[in-house]
Amino acid sequence: MEPLMNTDDLIVHPPSEAALELVLLFHGVGASPEGLVPLGQALARPDRWVVSVRSPFPSDMGGGWQWFSVRGIDEANRVERIAAVMPRFVQTVQAWQARTGLDATATALAGFSQGAIMALESMQQAVPLASRVVSMAGRFAEPPRVAPAGVSLHFIHGAQDMVIPAAHSVSVAERLRALGASPTVDVLPGLGHGIDERVLALLTRALDPA
Repeated sequence: MEPLMNTDDLIVHPPSEAALELVLLFHGVGASPEGLVPLGQALARPDRWVVSVRSPFPSDMGGGWQWFSVRGIDEANRVERIAAVMPRFVQTVQAWQARTGLDATATALAGFSQGAIMALESMQQAVPLASRVVSMAGRFAEPPRVAPAGVSLHFIHGAQDMVIPAAHSVSVAERLRALGASPTVDVLPGLGHGIDERVLALLTRALDPA
């Protein structure tokens, strides 16, 4: 069966030369791919695909889209809801890899909030979907069981985030280090649950290491 591809995903930047990278952006709950277009435009490179992915389901908390409902969510049912939709997330990533001819080693996933949750949790698959994952204001649903082999993990979080506290990024980084990974964590003073120019600079650095 062909992998699923949402026709409402936005190609923010197609490469102008032979493509070497695929960057997939994932928005938060109740948002849309259009909201991450400015971020994607800043990440454009001649050899890079940049795609803002639309979550597959209409949000049940108003407008926008979601991977899973946050209505009545708690620590137990968050895990169940993510597990139920993870196959769809995997298929989405694989569909873009098939379209662009780029594999996991050339793929980066960058998500905000719920988009970050999905990207992070996908790293618990037996075979990682990407070689780089950047979590902006995200978290794991539960402590990771394994450190994904060959994957660079970067956590960016506002110190004043009241939706998903920055402590999630700090504690999970410690857990990943104990499992043998080498994640980076940046907690930004004065930032709540959002993205500012500092987040963009750190995201760019994570995707374009010196």
